[in-house]
Amino acid sequence: MNSFMAWIEKRLPFMDAMNKHAIQYPAPKNFNFWYVFGILATVVLVNQILTGVWLTMNYEPSGDGAFASVEYIMRDVDYGWLLRYMHSTGASAFFIVIYLHMFRGVMYGSYQKPRELLWIFGMLIYLVLMAEAFMGYLLPWGNMSYWGAQVIISLFGAIPGIGEDLTIWIKGDYVISGATLNRFFALHVIALPLVLVILVFLHILALHEVGSNNPDGSDIKKPKGSMKPEELSKFTFHEQYTKKYDIVDAIPFHPYYTVKDLVAVVIFLILFSWVMFFFPEGGGYFLEPPNFTPANGLKTPEHIAPVWYFGPFYTVLRVIPDKLLGMIAMFAAIGMLFALPWFDRGVVRSFRYRSKLHLLNLTQFAICFVALGVLGTMPASDLANLIGRLATLGYFGFFVFLWFYSKGEKTKPVPERVTG
Repeated sequence: MNSFMAWIEKRLPFMDAMNKHAIQYPAPKNFNFWYVFGILATVVLVNQILTGVWLTMNYEPSGDGAFASVEYIMRDVDYGWLLRYMHSTGASAFFIVIYLHMFRGVMYGSYQKPRELLWIFGMLIYLVLMAEAFMGYLLPWGNMSYWGAQVIISLFGAIPGIGEDLTIWIKGDYVISGATLNRFFALHVIALPLVLVILVFLHILALHEVGSNNPDGSDIKKPKGSMKPEELSKFTFHEQYTKKYDIVDAIPFHPYYTVKDLVAVVIFLILFSWVMFFFPEGGGYFLEPPNFTPANGLKTPEHIAPVWYFGPFYTVLRVIPDKLLGMIAMFAAIGMLFALPWFDRGVVRSFRYRSKLHLLNLTQFAICFVALGVLGTMPASDLANLIGRLATLGYFGFFVFLWFYSKGEKTKPVPERVTG
């Protein structure tokens, strides 16, 4: 067996890759609970792919059969209801852990040099995930899905010159129909998951090339022992650690963080199961009541609203009266996140050692984002629009203020060694 594994390893260095990217990966020793959301996102991604494959075995991507096939899955397929709820609950869980993962990166400056490309890959994952969720949202062919897609696709009609042709091209018809559903199904099941998996792979490669950030925002120090770096490099990281040749501030990812992440995964799965078995509709936020009736182009739901995870950007769109300007602002809100590494001109990463002004700006950004998300699920009103406009100003103001004060920001001394 050893000879066979050595033969495989020589031709496909699987264990070498595992050692580099998992087992012996040098992780900062002061990771806290904010660093578990990356692995939780991976768990949910696997859940979505596996349950999605099983759901497609009984789903019919047509205007006449889509809604009935979902009912068939729920009522007649063995454990079909479980697969459907795992997938629908997983969609919301995915965005919960992704938003927390992104906020951790903003808090600790994980987008700063040399991790700009890592951040870009992460944002591309987020963008593809939103497209994937939007395409999948139409597939149950419920009434809210139908009208939600109608509202979003119609936005492209505001683009001067090409808007009308673009909306027809997206829909594949003059109205949202089975043709729209069929192409959304192809994108949701084949194209976008493939892009998503590739981006996740590149995200991990970029992370392991530059190394993980940590709550202090300081770099892992090189060996401090009596051995020279070229002598030390002859040993694996685990050997350096166990032989106490001292790579400081880092510990092998396995077993230290695999055990820690396993605890987080178990807690997450308990919460996930509780929602899935006892609260699958999420109070109307995970599965909306109008989506339990078939799509009907002649019957508009009383309140058309996107799923909660699109709420922040939908509010930005809605509070601006002009349709074209609203669409530009909505996409600009996402684009600002992509450009965050260049808005922040500071040299200190973690909010722990930055100015009180930065902490205040970061706090108001989080409050505004949550407020935009809540307002996006509520009916429009004068008060809601007023609060939405203020929250929109606070959202964009975060990036503008950051650019101005970060250059000459007064910061606290950053520890030379990671603490904890």
